[in-house]
Amino acid sequence: MFRNRAAGPPRGRRRTVALAGALLGVLAALLPVSTAAAQEPGATSDASAAPRVLPALRTWDAAPGEFRLGRHARIVLDDADARTRADARRFARELRETTGRAPAVVAAHGDGRPGDIVLRQDTSRKRELGTEGYRLESGDRLTVTGATSTGVFYGTRTVLQLLREDATAPAGTTTDVPEYRERGVGVCACYTHVSMEWFERLMRDMAYQKLNQLWIEAKVKSDVDPESAFWGYYTKDEVRSLRALAERYHIELVPEINSPGHMDPYLENHPELQLKDKNGKASPPRLDITRPEAFAYYTSLVDEALEVWDTPTWHMGADEYMIGSAYPDFPQLQAYATEKFGAGATPDDVFVDFINQVNAHVREDGRTLRVWNDGLAGRNTVVPLDRNIAVEHWLGGGELQKPSSLLAEGRPVMNSAYSLYLVRGGYTMNTRHLYESGWTPLRFEGETLASRPENLTGAKISLWPDSAAAETENEVEAKAFMPLRFIAQATWGGPRPSATYAGFEELARSIGHAPGWANTDRTPLQDGTYALVGQGHKRLAPTAPEAGATVGLTSADAGAWAVAATSDGYYTLRSARTGLCLDANRGKRYLGAPLESGAELSQETCDDGKRTQRWQLTGRRGVVTLVNAVSQLGLTTRATDGTALQTAPDGTAPTRLRAVPQG
Repeated sequence: MFRNRAAGPPRGRRRTVALAGALLGVLAALLPVSTAAAQEPGATSDASAAPRVLPALRTWDAAPGEFRLGRHARIVLDDADARTRADARRFARELRETTGRAPAVVAAHGDGRPGDIVLRQDTSRKRELGTEGYRLESGDRLTVTGATSTGVFYGTRTVLQLLREDATAPAGTTTDVPEYRERGVGVCACYTHVSMEWFERLMRDMAYQKLNQLWIEAKVKSDVDPESAFWGYYTKDEVRSLRALAERYHIELVPEINSPGHMDPYLENHPELQLKDKNGKASPPRLDITRPEAFAYYTSLVDEALEVWDTPTWHMGADEYMIGSAYPDFPQLQAYATEKFGAGATPDDVFVDFINQVNAHVREDGRTLRVWNDGLAGRNTVVPLDRNIAVEHWLGGGELQKPSSLLAEGRPVMNSAYSLYLVRGGYTMNTRHLYESGWTPLRFEGETLASRPENLTGAKISLWPDSAAAETENEVEAKAFMPLRFIAQATWGGPRPSATYAGFEELARSIGHAPGWANTDRTPLQDGTYALVGQGHKRLAPTAPEAGATVGLTSADAGAWAVAATSDGYYTLRSARTGLCLDANRGKRYLGAPLESGAELSQETCDDGKRTQRWQLTGRRGVVTLVNAVSQLGLTTRATDGTALQTAPDGTAPTRLRAVPQG
């Protein structure tokens, strides 16, 4: 999940902004607060009396009395389409979990009866409510009206929070319409594979907070280029599952394959497409954009990915192509610029032209393109960037990189500021400071806007894997809890629910996760010592006493492991015979993570801080499988000699082991 995707030395993005990150607290305190950000909680009596939900309601008109969800209450669907009917059935299950009530879902015109929840779609209210807003009326019955199924769905998220404590809600009305149309989260599942279960929990929580966009940089296991399919990929069936989850939770997916930089996951076996410097040395992450076959190769990957993602938007990255070096180190780019565009052209014209070509390619299929801002240095003299390309602004730069300059061109711009980053093993956003300083999407890196242009689309937090072995995905999930709620509050645009961050966090923790959210603490075994027994009654055990020895199934009666749960929902396995721990310590590494499918597993000196020694155990009735918490590869055993390996789940299913208590 996270940023700095190139193996080897830290990426330039880290070098560029390390000082900025260290000084963030001081600098942000000096930034002017926008008019929108200056809206303090409790500014009006209505706002102070509003129900305590997140994100806070944009308006609230209190009335005497309350709504009470009775034991015989119904969910009444008035003019609901198929999507709202499906949402209503899930809503009924969520209400049962939240309140203990089990309302029946019925279709009927009208206002229902006292104690009912009425879900109504009224397309005539599109001008008032837009595509995501809703009207909520609470009294002897509770009515949610939306112009679309999404508006009704977001209304039900508010209802779940309203009824969470005692199945009652204060009487009153709200017209709750988001200020920004893009309210997002970004996850770089590049190199590392983030589990499907993690993504489902994320999307469930995003929907609970009315967040509507999920950017994912992830590799689709390719049939077009099978050589690029080292682990970290998602199968096409997994991508389709992610797409179905996003649709269920009313989330727009924005997939990315970064280019023309950061392409080493694809170019590793294509040296002919790697950009070479003036000394003939290849740069593995860089695509040689002077070669026509480079564009053909990249767009073949794009076409294959979009066939399964099936999204209206494509993100091509376009960041940090020349980070850590300079265009003069690659003179063929200047030669190509001169040949194609004339004597006044620059290498930046070649770079922008490549982006424009990709834009034209995806637009032929009716899609729109997005890029990061940092590559747009303004040194292109002949080729302007197409105005219909959306730009995500994460880092300040020259005058032409300013958000105000990009917005003045009329293009869509999203605030994806570095201050909103969560990096494995690196910088993590200071959510408290952002909240207490009144941050809004008007505050970019390097510039704060005085007012909101219509083409400022919103903002997102971004999760990057600079050191993929530094934290488990469960730890990242816990770290993202408050940032997720902060960005929801900031982009929905209602008055802040508390003057202090402490009050905001207290409210967020009291509301908690969405109904149905699966707890990350998976502990099918009690702590203790177990023999892990496979086929033929062979036990999983080290093959030798020293550190670094492989592990495998053996007939010797020496295999027992002290199994202990970790605080983040995994287990460590310590050999009772050697005192060393089961580890994924071999094979090729990317961003510090051992991601080589087929690599042998070993025992190593136990280290509580070493995440590769943490294992996800799943199973029931004493039969378990093991998946490494960092690599997300499963423990399997080689048929010839029983050696334990880590392998991709679409190749070999993890070995089932019977956990037999010892002593």
